[in-house]
Amino acid sequence: MGMLIQGVWRDVPRDTKATGGAFVRPESAFRERVSTVEPGRYRLYVAKSCPWAHRTLVVRALKGLEKAIPVYCARPGMFENGWEFEEGGIGFLYELYAKGKPGYTGRVTVPVLWDEKDTRIVNNESAEIIRMLNRDFDALARRRLDDLYPEKLRREIDWLNERIYRTVNNGVYRAGFATAQDKYEEAVTELFKTLDWLERRLARKGAQRARKWLCGRQFTEADVRLFTTLVRFDAVYYSHFKCNLRRLVDYPNLWRWTRRVYALPGVAKTVDMKQIKDHYYRSMKHINPTQIVPKGPLLDFRLP
Repeated sequence: MGMLIQGVWRDVPRDTKATGGAFVRPESAFRERVSTVEPGRYRLYVAKSCPWAHRTLVVRALKGLEKAIPVYCARPGMFENGWEFEEGGIGFLYELYAKGKPGYTGRVTVPVLWDEKDTRIVNNESAEIIRMLNRDFDALARRRLDDLYPEKLRREIDWLNERIYRTVNNGVYRAGFATAQDKYEEAVTELFKTLDWLERRLARKGAQRARKWLCGRQFTEADVRLFTTLVRFDAVYYSHFKCNLRRLVDYPNLWRWTRRVYALPGVAKTVDMKQIKDHYYRSMKHINPTQIVPKGPLLDFRLP
């Protein structure tokens, strides 16, 4: 995975020596908000294989924003030139970054919310993009959706997001990209500790009903953020990232919850398992030098 250095693309691999073998994710560089919301003004540049970009596709689908916000999808492979596109006016994602901020130095990642009118990158932080899609684009939405970040649940959502991001969303990468045994074991231990906790959270308690969603009866952004990691878990993270203490299907409540999210309007179409597997197993040659993509596992996310 490369980066731009003063506006010039360089194929620079990640270096974990300075962190003692631990993977540390860099902060997103573009953190602005949309201005005037107009149909077609904003574009999303994503990769269907990327769990962070997948969040934006899920919310876009749930809100019915497909016509209002065009989306351009990268090819599944990511090699010496980074994310590659066949549409959207670019060949490689770094061209969009260089256009939006000449002289930029930093990593080049998806998703990108692009303002075509002002020719700028509005934001490349998925957590902030989904909040903009949740509220700022309401006037253009074709589907009615409850607020994903309601005032009454914000403290609980933020608390869930923080733990799930650190130990699950980023936890699988901390395990998969670790280059020291102790850093890997620390990440895997925290990951499964949180999955065990989430399994209990979604379970029935005495005469009470099981939680339908992470915050109870209401579907929130916390559900979106967890889903895009869990839908990849058995196919990728279990084997490719060595997160193999248990599979997702070994957690009855989490497995049922994942299929419930998958069944929501438009969500299934955002899940492209072939692209997901092709990206991870073929792009990350330092983990899988042969680039062979496994046939399995056989997964059916449809509710019975």
